[in-house]
Amino acid sequence: MNYQIAVALVIGVAIGGAAIQGLHAQTKPPAYVVIPILKVNDADAFKTGVVDKATPAFLASAGGHYVVRSQKFTSLDGNPPERLAIIEFDSVEKAQAWYDSAAQKEITAARQKSTNSLSFIVETLAK
Repeated sequence: MNYQIAVALVIGVAIGGAAIQGLHAQTKPPAYVVIPILKVNDADAFKTGVVDKATPAFLASAGGHYVVRSQKFTSLDGNPPERLAIIEFDSVEKAQAWYDSAAQKEITAARQKSTNSLSFIVETLAK
């Protein structure tokens, strides 16, 4: 009787471990929105239209958070941008939904008008 319980327990653990591995394999890798600000052309417009509106709370409401939001760089090779923002989302789809939102479109328009900059989504490798 004890032998049967032990075998059933081992089989249950093996099935549970396989199920967990399968669930981890289905998880989408995180995605990052990268926004290098090469040059700020209008500091006041950039501050009021972008910096003051693109707050951590605004990003959190869309499922994202800042990984990097800085003006401080140590150049290793070439000229760094004036500013850099890297925002993490759970997936490319969530990053794209944030970028396509009306509020973010307004911020993007202000950024494009007041700076020389670009933005793109980077999908990471699955673990």
